[in-house]
Amino acid sequence: MQNQTNLEKLNQKVTDILQNYNSLKEENKSIRMELLTLKAESEIKDTEIEKLRDETVMKDLEIEEIVEKIESMLG
Repeated sequence: MQNQTNLEKLNQKVTDILQNYNSLKEENKSIRMELLTLKAESEIKDTEIEKLRDETVMKDLEIEEIVEKIESMLG
């Protein structure tokens, strides 16, 4: 009878471990998917930031050209 009780306890522990393992496996899968999504969003934002930096450089050049034209007209 004691052996059966120990066997039942062991069986329950194994069942608990498997449930925990499967739960963690699903959580890991979910986190990996979230990570991939965040990486993709980050790449999109990095691309947009680079585009805005390029536009800023071009606008700065335009401003410099306008200032040069004004200075040449005045002086």
